[in-house]
Amino acid sequence: MYKSIIIGTGPAGLTAAIYLARANMEPLIIEGPEPGGQLTTTTEVENFPGFPEGIMGPELMDNMRKQAERFGAKFVTGWVNSVDLSERPFKLQVEGHGELVGESLIISTGASAKYLGIPGEKDNVGRGVSTCATCDGFFFRGKKIIVIGGGDSAMEEANFLTRFASNVELVNRRDELRASKIMQDRARANEKISWTLNRTPLEVVAGGMGVTGLKVRNNATGEEELIETDGIFVAIGHTPNTKFLSGQIETDAHGYILVKPGTSETNVPGVFACGDVQDSKYRQAITAAGSGCMAALDCERFLEGSMTHDWSQSK
Repeated sequence: MYKSIIIGTGPAGLTAAIYLARANMEPLIIEGPEPGGQLTTTTEVENFPGFPEGIMGPELMDNMRKQAERFGAKFVTGWVNSVDLSERPFKLQVEGHGELVGESLIISTGASAKYLGIPGEKDNVGRGVSTCATCDGFFFRGKKIIVIGGGDSAMEEANFLTRFASNVELVNRRDELRASKIMQDRARANEKISWTLNRTPLEVVAGGMGVTGLKVRNNATGEEELIETDGIFVAIGHTPNTKFLSGQIETDAHGYILVKPGTSETNVPGVFACGDVQDSKYRQAITAAGSGCMAALDCERFLEGSMTHDWSQSK
């Protein structure tokens, strides 16, 4: 039995852990096989406050974990296969640990960026392949960049990247775009954006220094082409990691957890959500960390006077 269980060890989950641990709540944090979230796939992080010279993503997450551990947070590693939120205390089935029980639950499982699944893509994440223009656009100042996608996200990323790149080439497998008309109009009005439509990406090409090109198939002719580039931004959306909840928490049409505006509260009392799992708009480390703080404070206030277990008899 735990006062609070946190699922996920990105900036949101670890910030929640720090706050709850400092409040003597002794939280248990469940981390998956890839601890630290999406920041562990990045190299240098330059936009997290407090690090004027920047900090490596994995180092930042390791520091957060150590800070939580310093105040008494406990960690276990394993997939959460299922949860029972029908009554308190909540029950979690965790691979390798059996059933874990908690008075409250903070969900900070994040959202996974969708990838194309082509050769060379995952191997070059952090070496020219990215899924976050806001995070990595600065590193491509004066460079030629490819954005892959045809939705609003791709239009937004392409427009943003023109602040840094000499040219942004938008590649889409169809000859028409899914993006809304207003987003398409903004992108087409940008002189720095060029269009390569009706091309299917086949392979990310890289050399010793990173990405050098994208191999595509011309769907009209069937011929393969090589587009030279310094960087590739994959902008085909994100998938919130909420499948394990089995519909017990209210989500939007895309699977993002719905929270009461201005709070981290879900539709289930005692269950809170923070980070990218409930944020489809900003998806930044600093906003995730801020929402983790909110979840911890909301959780602490909820537990005051609503404990189901007599903790005075616990060691």
